[in-house]
Amino acid sequence: MKNILKIRKVGDYERHVGHAGRHPLISVIDYAEVSPVPHSLNDYGVYGIFLHDEAEIELTYGCGRYDYRSGAVICVAPGQVGGREDDGGRVALTGWALLFHPDLLRGTPVEREMESYSFFDYQVNEALYTTEDERGRIVSLMRQMKEELDGGHDGLQDAILVNYIGVMLKLCQRLYNRQFASCEPEHSDLLVRFDRLLHDYFEEGLQLKYGLPTVQYFAGRLCISPGYFGDLVRDVSGDTASDRIRRHVVRLAKNGLAAGKGVTQVAEDLGFEYPQHFSRMFRRQTGMTPSEYSRKLRGL
Repeated sequence: MKNILKIRKVGDYERHVGHAGRHPLISVIDYAEVSPVPHSLNDYGVYGIFLHDEAEIELTYGCGRYDYRSGAVICVAPGQVGGREDDGGRVALTGWALLFHPDLLRGTPVEREMESYSFFDYQVNEALYTTEDERGRIVSLMRQMKEELDGGHDGLQDAILVNYIGVMLKLCQRLYNRQFASCEPEHSDLLVRFDRLLHDYFEEGLQLKYGLPTVQYFAGRLCISPGYFGDLVRDVSGDTASDRIRRHVVRLAKNGLAAGKGVTQVAEDLGFEYPQHFSRMFRRQTGMTPSEYSRKLRGL
């Protein structure tokens, strides 16, 4: 069994790296003050934003690996696992870590914005990369947050810290947006691979065993998170991944109906559990039921 560090509170990570905590729901760590730190494979129950310089360490995340470059920003969310299993070794790190518990954001505008930040779904081998100026802004913001924490708690501190977090998230969103714009050829290749996997799914009859394909299935095959996969498909094609799947299913359905198959048989061939589910999807996509489409083909 792997030795996994369960980070349910920010204090769990603080104790592991030897950092003195100032707040139960948020931590800002300057790695220069605690380095070298023990290896750890982390099961996160908090949000984390890590600004790393280059490090002599190989770290995994999901089915990928951390691609370390100077100024890399790595974003993690509750439920994710990443790092390197503790083998008793330590690694020299420079950079910063911001960890915050979801409870700190409760009832704030920042909490309502969290679902829009797709970079928390990033596989870490696709980390966000900074220019020298951007790195400087992030470090400056980390320092300000640390100074706020070191100054002691009062009735306004949580609100101030949440505002700092909001600014940090928008800086990360800027990096994320730019990374999309600079990788269009690679993204286009991913769309080709997605379409090939979609075609092969039905050619190999996987729908008969597993049912209709899902966005999660294709994201897993391409070794990226569902959220990031969805953003890539939308950025390159203007469509959602689900729309592309549904349109492919409708094309196959039309072929089956044109070949004279009945609605129930077509539904079964495509992996629908119930024919009525197939009929509803077909009507939403085409404006007519499968039976109406069949009659139209026969000129009735």
